[in-house]
Amino acid sequence: MYTDGGCRPNPGPGGWGVVILLPGGEVRELSGSAEGTTNNRMELTAAIAGLRSLEAPAAVSLYTDSEYLRKGITRWLPRWRESDWQTAGRSDVKNRDLWEELEAELERHRVGWHWVKGHAGDRWNERADALAAAAIPRPPSPVADPGAVHLFAAAVYSGKSGSGAWAVVLSFGERERVVTGREEGTSPNRMQLAAAVAGLDALTRPMRVHLYTASDYLHDGATAWLERWKGRGWQTREGKAVAHGDLWRKLDRLMARHDVRWHVLAAGDRPEAMEQAKAAARQALNG
Repeated sequence: MYTDGGCRPNPGPGGWGVVILLPGGEVRELSGSAEGTTNNRMELTAAIAGLRSLEAPAAVSLYTDSEYLRKGITRWLPRWRESDWQTAGRSDVKNRDLWEELEAELERHRVGWHWVKGHAGDRWNERADALAAAAIPRPPSPVADPGAVHLFAAAVYSGKSGSGAWAVVLSFGERERVVTGREEGTSPNRMQLAAAVAGLDALTRPMRVHLYTASDYLHDGATAWLERWKGRGWQTREGKAVAHGDLWRKLDRLMARHDVRWHVLAAGDRPEAMEQAKAAARQALNG
């Protein structure tokens, strides 16, 4: 059983996903969503839902990339029981309702816990992540906000040549503009980032902006990782220089100038302007 969960933003609307590999080769998939939740609650919910879906008690190998779930199971849960669900700081344990639900399932099944690194190429972990991401409730796209600029950013990449291209469609009222670019020796993530930077940089005055992207890397970097990187002097948690630091620094300056609202679009939920941006990026890549 592979489980995953998340929110965008955190806290905010969330989704969870489960992949169950049954004896005999059958693969079962589950997913669900919640409004106004957190990453941690979605991780817990995925594990609970997966175990609860098994009709009979079973021996289960459960794989997760959640450090919160890992530490809760291996360190915190026994202490919380002994201290009447109080933390070491004598505050109430967060998500107690879900931890108690998970405990009930652990009494029913024999669960072996395994931790995998997220976004590292594990087939079933990646699938659980995709299920969770697809389940996250999203507002209609584009958002109805006629007083704002709407930027639709897209990128393409050729692994054979190592070249990439990006495009962004800028829409404001009845006006529309398309900006494109191409780069050699690049990467898909850099192209996604370049599209956002170019779109915001094209605005001549501070604006409220809705920026639409298909890239979790771009969205999560802008909304969660950026402030942490700045606090570490543009270093990762491992002490390495942040990849594409030149573009992230420029994006940081542009976000300080504009009021940017970020939106991740699922594959089946992309408006015409996003498809237009994708086509423009392909054209830029092909010269």
